[in-house]
Amino acid sequence: MDIRDVARSAKVSVATVSRTMNLVPTVDEKLSRRVWQAIEELNFYPNTQARALKSGRSRIFGLILSEITNPFFPELVQGFEESAIKDGYEILITSISHDHSRMELAVRRMLERKVEGVAVMTFGVELPYLDRLAAADIPLVFVDDGPPVPRRTILQVDYATGIRQGVQHLAALGHQRIACISGPPQQLSSRLRYDAFLESMREMDLPIEPELLVKGDHTLQGGAAGARRLLSLQQPPTAVMCSNDLTAIGLLRAASQAHVSVPRDLSVIGFDDIHLADFVSPPLTTVRMSRAALAEAAVGALRSHAEASPDRIAPENARFVSIPTLLTVRRSTGLCAWP
Repeated sequence: MDIRDVARSAKVSVATVSRTMNLVPTVDEKLSRRVWQAIEELNFYPNTQARALKSGRSRIFGLILSEITNPFFPELVQGFEESAIKDGYEILITSISHDHSRMELAVRRMLERKVEGVAVMTFGVELPYLDRLAAADIPLVFVDDGPPVPRRTILQVDYATGIRQGVQHLAALGHQRIACISGPPQQLSSRLRYDAFLESMREMDLPIEPELLVKGDHTLQGGAAGARRLLSLQQPPTAVMCSNDLTAIGLLRAASQAHVSVPRDLSVIGFDDIHLADFVSPPLTTVRMSRAALAEAAVGALRSHAEASPDRIAPENARFVSIPTLLTVRRSTGLCAWP
């Protein structure tokens, strides 16, 4: 079965079927409905590889993630897929788990499938194989920053606003001794969040105690280890800001095991606002970074590159898209109990 059978069933031309399946907006709405009805009745599955060979377009976007175990990333994948499918694209997903050999394999697969663009959602992890994608003139999207390659878009997360709101929230509750459990220093996003915390503390004229600055790794175990270290101090903090929600949830577990009440004895703020943050006990106050905004911006940037006219000259400088953040207050923060 091919699109000629669909055209006969729908009583339209083969060209109309092709334009309908490629989501060309100029197709008459009545004809489009007839085509899709015929496709459903015939249980027709188009040969996407043959169509790509004929049209010269794969209509596939690549998505590279640093890891899939963090709940933030499946939520991001869902948003990316929804945006891509809505615009008539498929996605090819790879989680590299910080393994450069897997990155090399991912790049090879994407080149073989002739992807029309790649979103690199690794938040600053060093990726040495992206030059091959750039050499193939494939548009790229990065978070926070990216190498100086052609046809790239940078999604700049406004870490400062949400983290500043978090520090101001804690200060308004009377907290002075505020700790921070940061993320992996090799990740740019971790460094940007940490710098935003320090700057916010200075803006509020709050003391920055070196013993309250703990390096974490964005995992539950890292959050628990950081909590045990902070709670063992002769003068523990009254509040902690964490570089992501998994760190904060690990901290909540360790605090509970140490019989430290949150928020009565210790206020906790996370970052990301993953779906789980609203279901832990107590529900987590966190800085929201919208996965939907990231996904829509990434797909929109890739589309603008992929669908640009062939004679259009790509800009030498990167395009920048701002991604907002916002403090979401729940029940893991409260008034400081200590003078």
